[in-house]
Amino acid sequence: MISLINIIKFLELENIIGNKNIDILNVIQFDVENERDDVIMWVSEKFKDKIKLVKRGVIICNEIENHFLNENCTYLITENPRSIFQKILTNFFIPSKPVGICSSASISTSATIGKDVFIGRNVIIEENCSIGNNTFIDHNTVIKSNTFIGNFVSIGSNNVIGGVGFGYEKDETGQYVFIPHIGNVIIGNNVEIGNNTCIDKAVLGSTILMDNVKVDNLVHIAHGVKIGKNTLIIANAMIAGSVEIGENTWVAPSSSIINQKKIGNNVTIGLAAVVVKDIDDNNTVIGNPAEEISEALHKKKLLSEKVYK
Repeated sequence: MISLINIIKFLELENIIGNKNIDILNVIQFDVENERDDVIMWVSEKFKDKIKLVKRGVIICNEIENHFLNENCTYLITENPRSIFQKILTNFFIPSKPVGICSSASISTSATIGKDVFIGRNVIIEENCSIGNNTFIDHNTVIKSNTFIGNFVSIGSNNVIGGVGFGYEKDETGQYVFIPHIGNVIIGNNVEIGNNTCIDKAVLGSTILMDNVKVDNLVHIAHGVKIGKNTLIIANAMIAGSVEIGENTWVAPSSSIINQKKIGNNVTIGLAAVVVKDIDDNNTVIGNPAEEISEALHKKKLLSEKVYK
């Protein structure tokens, strides 16, 4: 049990309505049928109008009208309920990550391993790798030679980081021959990588993920890609060779970026979009081929008008 007062003090929340003297047993999804006092939930904008239906529990929300207040509920009022909920989960309900190296892991004697690291079962870390402090590498992941991984990095299971990319050229007989990859992968601090993802090393130089990049499951990041700080690459995305992605950019599920394109800062690439040209800062693109959202909607309107004439 965790004291609600301790949670409130930790988060420095000031706008509280209701009883603070509650012990919290668990966090739950938003549930209008909840009948327990010892749980905490958050309300998104989507369900904001249903706050009035909740009869018990602690509710994190951004506002509530007085006539909707229930005396059996406690309300934590904040500008960003989802962020507060994340902090409560992270700091009070998630068990600390394990530390140690499993006996079945295979680590080269030339690799450098930092402090307070977890390396899971059957993990392979090859020659001349560097693993930073407080980094977590889950089971069956392979870290290929010369890979550099920063501090507080989390890497899931069944990943290959630093493998060779798909690079071929025709020889004088017309046969495809492989172009050797002699670069590496560099991963910054606070990067998170899910499961079953491949990040290829560069042909020359480095494939780079800057600080705080988040990569989902089933993502392919090809040779020589550079991804800026605080960017998210979501499930099943494909980033082709030598693509450069800026900071604070969102690459949605199942989207693809053709090789050598430059994606700016604060860009949103929509669901299943196929990017075949550079994208400037602060743009949102959708579709196949991907276009700025205003242009794509305009073309859709014109097509609709043409069809129904």
